[in-house]
Amino acid sequence: MRKADRARWDRTGDGAAEERPAGLAGQSWVVLAACVGAASLIGFAIWRHVYGFSMVDMLVYRAEGAAVVHHQDLYAMRLPGWDLAATYPPFAAILFAPSSWLKAATLRIVVMLFNTALLALTVHLSVKLAGWPRKRFHLATVLLGTGLGVWLEPVWTTFQYGQINLAILCLVLWDMTRPDRAPTKGVGIGLATAIKITPGLFVVYLLLTKRVRAALVAAGTFLGAGLIGVVALPSASWGFWTNYLWDSKRVGVVELVDNQSVRGVVTRLMHTPGHPGTIAVVAAGLLGLFGVAVAVLAGRSTRILRRAEAWGTVATALTALLISPISWTHHWVWCVPLLVLLAAEARSWRTRTLFGVVLAVFLSYSMWLAPNQNGQGVPWSWQLPTSSYAPVAVAVLLHLGLKLRQARNRPTAEAADADLILQQAGLESIDPPMTRQG
Repeated sequence: MRKADRARWDRTGDGAAEERPAGLAGQSWVVLAACVGAASLIGFAIWRHVYGFSMVDMLVYRAEGAAVVHHQDLYAMRLPGWDLAATYPPFAAILFAPSSWLKAATLRIVVMLFNTALLALTVHLSVKLAGWPRKRFHLATVLLGTGLGVWLEPVWTTFQYGQINLAILCLVLWDMTRPDRAPTKGVGIGLATAIKITPGLFVVYLLLTKRVRAALVAAGTFLGAGLIGVVALPSASWGFWTNYLWDSKRVGVVELVDNQSVRGVVTRLMHTPGHPGTIAVVAAGLLGLFGVAVAVLAGRSTRILRRAEAWGTVATALTALLISPISWTHHWVWCVPLLVLLAAEARSWRTRTLFGVVLAVFLSYSMWLAPNQNGQGVPWSWQLPTSSYAPVAVAVLLHLGLKLRQARNRPTAEAADADLILQQAGLESIDPPMTRQG
């Protein structure tokens, strides 16, 4: 019998053997996942229709694009009724220019559909990065993940505001799921950094994991995009790179409950609105060093750590979110690849517990239930619910650190057992090679 025509034997409840085609289970899962995902998306669409989404950030992008088209002062622009300013580099504003050609109502529909497609792509790339589940369940996972993923708070808020976080995420994941020998690897990270700066930490990750060419491609892409901004908008570029980039107050108020960075957590904890202080800077610095170290060790441990690249990628993203002055909840769409990775690794009680905690936190919307939404005078009993994302990120980094330690100790223990067996047999010990992938 040809391999493609082989049948799989399953046992039914009465003990009788039943022959089923090998692809039948996968097809059944696809149908079920499509039904559940579609039902979830329909419920999401109904909610959106009844309660509405402000999509205010989309309106800001549209206003930025209009400022570029009409040769107005980009960073003097304020969105009427919201008093929101442009915060992205000039290159991003150039990309937003076509949005100014559409009516706001039309743009809302386009952005909703675009973000839904990007969520599906995010799940697909996350599955590819983790190498899980099996190929025949890939489509089912994408359909189910897209349908249910809209209820994760960071994803929901991305839709609510009309944000571009899923696009940034896909650019990075596209690069990180390609082989190192790909000559254009780094372009996605470079473009993401040119739009939103913080993905630049992935350039450091590539460099420290000895993917020098990819790091240089990313850096070159970033510089090239920046040069486009300088040529097209010289005055705006000067203002952004010398002034506005360094003004975190322009982005928002640091103590607001939706800022889940270390600086936001410490500011709320210390009750020092507008002044995070030295503690926040030191905490962010230490966590940054630890996060980068763990991410790089994971990325360089492909011979002893399963899904090493996936762990390194997720750890780099979480570190960037922790150390950024402001990481709004919608920036944490990295919860999608994180959850896929934890699901793939859920073989031990510790990982299963961590998966459950991470899922519960990102489904809780806890910061929106807390009193004092402005982040000032938050009661002690509400400190953790108000600042839940940062502790979860730290827990994941600690979990990865422990996994690395166990992975590095495991070959030593196995070698010791082998030595004992060889000694009992009267033979000499042979040390196994432990060279890592460059």
